[in-house]
This record gives sequence, structure tokens and C-alpha cells, in this order.
Amino acid sequence: MAQRNAPRHIAVAGNIGTGKTTLTAKLAKYFKWEPHFEDVEHNPYLVDFYDDMHRWSFNLQIYFLNTRLSRLADIRNGKKTVIQDRTIYEDAYIFAPNLYEMGLMTKRDFENYASFFDTLKKMVTPPDLLIYLKGSIPAIVDQIQKRGREYEENIRLDYLKRLNEFYNKWIDNYNDGPLLIIDIDKINFAEREEDFAEVVQRIDAQINGLF
Repeated sequence: MAQRNAPRHIAVAGNIGTGKTTLTAKLAKYFKWEPHFEDVEHNPYLVDFYDDMHRWSFNLQIYFLNTRLSRLADIRNGKKTVIQDRTIYEDAYIFAPNLYEMGLMTKRDFENYASFFDTLKKMVTPPDLLIYLKGSIPAIVDQIQKRGREYEENIRLDYLKRLNEFYNKWIDNYNDGPLLIIDIDKINFAEREEDFAEVVQRIDAQINGLF
């Protein structure tokens, strides 16, 4: 296991249902990192958003942007290595433009949001390692059904497909720092210990090579 001489920021990115929270928890326990989870249970907009995406899209994205910026400030000011469930980039490069292109966010709101993010990005330091959980739509749908969150039952299939397209485009062009891609169609880190061990080995190789 790598020796930690300085604070680090490890981020886990991926579409809805790819297992970000599960992997974040398992890696935090294994490496003794401090986990920062996305708080879906106390999000004041999420249920309303899935019920009426057009009405609540801008509100939800601003909420996410604010909470993630606050988390990044905590990470920067802290002394522990942190692993974060989802990144601030996903809101700006995947969710907001997807909502706009689907006609679920107005042009005015999207341009306001994009301008706000461009300002914030100048103050944001990229993670030391980005772990991207890549998955096919069937694998993602299977995971969503398994966890059985009631508000996710209304997620449209075309919404998930478009998110996947935005994710893959973002990752294909990601050059802000080290990147590790985990294919959830091939690696079941949640249920198979040997698969989780493989993920740990790949992260160890990245960290030992970086620091």
C-alpha cells in the first residue's frame, strides 16, 4: 500500500447506477481514506426533479454545484486523503448540457449555469486521481433496479443513454490529471472480492507512480 506523505483527492465519477457510492465506501475502508458521499437522501430537489425535470433542472444543478464546491473547499483545507463520490465536473460537462439538449433546461438558465461554472473552475483544483466507472446501459439499469430507490423508478431510458454519451465524450477528452477507467460490465467490485482486489492493485499502481 502506498505511503501517504501529503493530502490527496481521489474522485469517483460515473453514470447513475454504476456503483460510485459502493466503490467509494470500499476504497475508503481499505486505504483508510476519508469518504465524502453524495447526499441523495437530504437533497431537497431530487424527488421533484425526477417528477418534473423541466421545472426543477436548474434548481437541482445549482444545488449540486454549491454542495460540491463546498466539499472541495473542505478537501483543500483538510489534512486527510479524501475519496469523493462524484465530481463537480460531471454537473457542468454531463448533467447540465444533457438537460439543455433534451429541452429540460432553458437556454437562459443553461447559459447562466455554464457561465457560473466557468468562473468557479478557475478556483477548483482537479483531483489527484479520477476513477471513472464505465458501464453499458443494461448493466446500469440492472444496478438501478437492484438498489430499488423509489425516485429512480421514473428515470427515462433515453436520459440514461444520453448521460452515458456525455460521460464517454468527457472521459475521452479528459486531460486535467491522472485517470483510471473501471469497466463495470467486466469488473464486479461490489460482489466479487477478486475483482475488488484488481481495482485496489490498479489504484496502488497509479498512486505509487504519481507520488
